[in-house]
Amino acid sequence: MTHRSNAPPLAHRVRPTLAKELVGQPKAWEFLEDFNGLGGLSAVLWGPPGTGKTTIGHIIQRLYPDTFFSISAVTSGVQEIKRVIGLGKKEAFSPILFIDEIHRLNKTQQDVLLPYIEDGSVVLVGATTENPSFSVIPPLLSRMKVIKLMPLGVADIEAILSRAIGIDSILRSMGRVITDRGIGTIARAASGDARAALNLLELIVMKVDRPVIDIEDIKAFIDRPPYHDRAGDAHYELISALHKSIRAGDVDASVYWLGRMLEAGEDRLYILRRMIRMASEDIGNADPNALRLVLAAKQAFDILGSPEGEIAIYQAAIYLACAPKSNSVYITEKRVKDLIKRSGLLPVPMCLRNAPTRLMKDLGYSKGYVYPHDDPLGALDMEYMPDELRGSSVYVPRNAGFERRIKEIVDARRKAKRDRARSYRGSR
Repeated sequence: MTHRSNAPPLAHRVRPTLAKELVGQPKAWEFLEDFNGLGGLSAVLWGPPGTGKTTIGHIIQRLYPDTFFSISAVTSGVQEIKRVIGLGKKEAFSPILFIDEIHRLNKTQQDVLLPYIEDGSVVLVGATTENPSFSVIPPLLSRMKVIKLMPLGVADIEAILSRAIGIDSILRSMGRVITDRGIGTIARAASGDARAALNLLELIVMKVDRPVIDIEDIKAFIDRPPYHDRAGDAHYELISALHKSIRAGDVDASVYWLGRMLEAGEDRLYILRRMIRMASEDIGNADPNALRLVLAAKQAFDILGSPEGEIAIYQAAIYLACAPKSNSVYITEKRVKDLIKRSGLLPVPMCLRNAPTRLMKDLGYSKGYVYPHDDPLGALDMEYMPDELRGSSVYVPRNAGFERRIKEIVDARRKAKRDRARSYRGSR
């Protein structure tokens, strides 16, 4: 039997209609149980695709069919919002306004909603894949409850697929049986997205002409990369996980998160730029080769491109994770900035200024400068910082890797400078 071409997609046909039918989202279930559409608390449903945001809207619509209105921020604007609000005032009820992709409303459009949310004349339920901390204006967000929907687990999606197979008459009419291993394969391939899993299930049932469908039949259909929004939370969460794993020296986690980003189609040059930062921020002079290696990896990738050049990115990530760690360069940058902020723009000491003209020399430029190469003591008697910052130390090397040797050099020089200063004061 063939699939009816005019039938709605499977994900629509088996969409839950009751709160108890929601799978894997306990916070959403609690929200629906407590939801009161008659002047109740407004909310933002925030989560990646296929986690139930639109389904929650449909469940609310079923509970309050006469006062529920749904619009899309992509195609609607202020006029449509005002129309719904005006209808509620005319009919003396508080409309429930479901706005899909609420993050696409601009500031002016969101401002329009504020007074009506404030006085309870509208119950707003917004759905978004983007972090509402950045996409919803603070005054509006402060008046709404945020419901965070998480990517569904494999077991949750297996349950959703099994339910669909059991209740959908069109699937049953196809006369196909999908093995438990096959269902598990589809669930894992969906990367937490129930809609993607149901779409894949329907496609496989339509296309595979076998009474029993197993893993081998499914593999040809699994080509969907994991969900990854380069401008959204997934982008920042994955790079954060990679950075923190490298910083901690966990090489297995480092290559795993790197692989996740590469498989999701993340910009390779973005990853390399962040790794260059890691080489200086978290390793620094504990292993100066770390920065060289990442720069070499970038050059290798520039030459080879994808996918051949990606092995150089893995090589760099492994090296960074295993390298000795020091954030002293990173801390030094912060100390220098703070010192400049506190002390202001102090003048360069006269002895450190060049005197290319006779006038400048007569004014004292370069007076007292000692050329270190010609001085047996390396010009330790000179002060190179402004007088107001004499004796300040902003670089504090750590006893890690190559920086251990740098620490010995810095400490020895500072000690010799202090000793010379004490000797000079004692001779006066």
